[in-house]
Amino acid sequence: MENKIYDVMILGAGPGGLAAGLYAGRSKLSTLIIEKGIDGGQIAITHDIQNYPGQANIDGERGQELVAPMTAQCAKFGCERVQDTISACDFSGPVKKFIGEKGEYQAYSVIICSGAMARFIGCKNESKYLGKGVSYCAVCDANFFEDFEIYVVGGNGIAAEESLYLAKYARKLTMLHKGSKLAVTPAMLKELEENPKINIMCDTEVVDLGGGELLSEIVIKNTKTGEETTLYADEDDGFFGLFGFTGKKTTGMFEGILNMEDKTGYIYTNEKMETNIPGVYAAGDVRVTPLRQVVTACADGAIAAMQCEKYVGKVKKELAAQ
Repeated sequence: MENKIYDVMILGAGPGGLAAGLYAGRSKLSTLIIEKGIDGGQIAITHDIQNYPGQANIDGERGQELVAPMTAQCAKFGCERVQDTISACDFSGPVKKFIGEKGEYQAYSVIICSGAMARFIGCKNESKYLGKGVSYCAVCDANFFEDFEIYVVGGNGIAAEESLYLAKYARKLTMLHKGSKLAVTPAMLKELEENPKINIMCDTEVVDLGGGELLSEIVIKNTKTGEETTLYADEDDGFFGLFGFTGKKTTGMFEGILNMEDKTGYIYTNEKMETNIPGVYAAGDVRVTPLRQVVTACADGAIAAMQCEKYVGKVKKELAAQ
């Protein structure tokens, strides 16, 4: 495998990467998908999905159930697979390279689908309640907390926008921010303060989570006095939601190589998923995009794969003529 030059290498087997593999494979491109963990990325640990068009169970299904057919389709159309952690890349020549712990991989084109991980809130028991009250995606999970109480951790513009979205569903929403004031525009602050459902608590840090199977207790600390207080879910509700919007992070492998957004590390592409380097594409959550959902990642992957088909044909002709 190390000596083989593929037509396409796809980094990441989330929905975007698997969609890219499906379209590349059906286009008769030799395709290698590299994934360090399990297929699906973040969606693999999502317990209930209800917003993917055409999903088999419209009442909701687990992320792994949604992803499994995508994996099977890639296999059907000849995609090769390797499990490896990629630590470096070389996009300088007509043959692109990924260097991993297990070896080196080569292809004429690359689709980066490595995703973006939400930054954790950083409190105790956070992972215990992931999918059981804790979320990092308002569009994904807001409807599960309709008419319930919701807490939002974060004080930036993203947290503010997501709070306004979540407030459409919540009975009551409280923003918790470690700083002394929100880092938002005056217009955004005015909109938050005028929303009757939204309360803002600054100088407040979440330190621990608790309850039974579902999240029903949040321990907060005043960052100025150090005083800790426990928030309890309404007895009639039995649980509440906690959404973290403290930022997202991507792999730093492409810094100084691809054009990226300074603060987030998201990769800039055009509508064809092309980066600043010919033959290198990005799809899904890793790129600068207004919406990060399974459906948009799949669309990105399909577009990138079809662009690879055109690019690879051109490169092969150029190399043959040399």
